[in-house]
Amino acid sequence: MLDLEGIKALLPHRYPFLLLDRILELEPGRRAVGVKNVTANEFFFPGHFPDHPVMPGVLILEALAQVAAVAVLSLPSYRGKMPLFAGIEKARFRRQVVPGDTLRLDVEISRMKASVGKAAGRAWVGEELAAEAELLFAAGDRVLAAKKIPD
Repeated sequence: MLDLEGIKALLPHRYPFLLLDRILELEPGRRAVGVKNVTANEFFFPGHFPDHPVMPGVLILEALAQVAAVAVLSLPSYRGKMPLFAGIEKARFRRQVVPGDTLRLDVEISRMKASVGKAAGRAWVGEELAAEAELLFAAGDRVLAAKKIPD
């Protein structure tokens, strides 16, 4: 189990884009289960939507990707790498996520070859499936990932 400080030791994400509160289960390089407590104070709710706050689907996918990154970056050979999205496949949204919900984020790494991988993720609210997707990602060097691509 990892608390917020343990997560921050692995991930480069920080507020407002660190979307995990805890890691409940971790098998480095294989799978992880994380939690995101969705509160009324989230930065995105005032604009999405003022009279009916709904967590944006893309942020649910980002939270799943962060759990996948914890699973990969917890391996000694990937520590200190920059987790980057490479693609999203078969994304489906099944239930709205609203203030007061607790997202349980289950991710299984299905493939990892060199610095590129694939994971299957599911986001749950209680026993209800909220979202699912296949996530493609890369683990790059932090210095190289920060460089601007020339025009």
